[in-house]
Amino acid sequence: MLESSRLHPALERVLTGAMPQGAAPAVRHALGLEEIDRTLGGGLVQGRLHEVFAQDGPDEAGATAFAMMLALCLTRTACAAPLLWLREERTQRKAALNGPGLVDLGCDPARLILGVLPDVRAVLRAGADALRCAALGAVILELDGNPPLLDLTASRRFALAAEESGVTPLLLRLRGARPSPSAAQTRWQVACAPSVPLEAGAPGHPALTLSLLRQRGGPAGFDWTVEWNRDAACFRQPALPGAQLPLSGGGPVPYVGTGRETGGDDGWRIAV
Repeated sequence: MLESSRLHPALERVLTGAMPQGAAPAVRHALGLEEIDRTLGGGLVQGRLHEVFAQDGPDEAGATAFAMMLALCLTRTACAAPLLWLREERTQRKAALNGPGLVDLGCDPARLILGVLPDVRAVLRAGADALRCAALGAVILELDGNPPLLDLTASRRFALAAEESGVTPLLLRLRGARPSPSAAQTRWQVACAPSVPLEAGAPGHPALTLSLLRQRGGPAGFDWTVEWNRDAACFRQPALPGAQLPLSGGGPVPYVGTGRETGGDDGWRIAV
């Protein structure tokens, strides 16, 4: 585990990279399922703010996984671009990100920079600064509940910075969070869905039920059940139903994956 009271060199190199010179063009990334991509007008827009909520407490693992899945979808053609994950210190203490679980989703630990910050204000400030750096692939901002500091003005700040740099902010809202007015391009609600076991009863591919609650300038109110294809970094139709296992193991899981909780001791955790 690597911790520092200053910026870790990897993060410092990224944040001091080339800054954007103007508004980045809108680029869409297909998520894999024709129905979803058609509803989104061709795919998820890069460089726009997207919100992710869990349907209920037991679905927080699925929502956390979905945020990482979106980050991987958005960076398929830039697979070496760093991914920045920002969260509060108290959240990290209670529910550390599960390294093996993220690897199972297809995330290369060498790409992931984890910023553990003291409070909501620090997360929002770091997020706004990071989104101005075009060298990043995506920024996941994880926040609990409905902090007053996360208002419409804060979300507009994220949206404007993202439009200029082309870096996509994924706002992961967990632990009692409820939708409120924001500048998000899309808003998603995620629930864990049953997955079909593989041969010899091995755990199946992650499956989720996605609800598109909002899409700025486009249709919304649709639900899809999808399966994650880690090799292609996209979603696909779920396998035919058979014996089924829930992604979350049937109970609340505050972190990604079903392996042991690592507490961040996988060689890639840093604290800012």
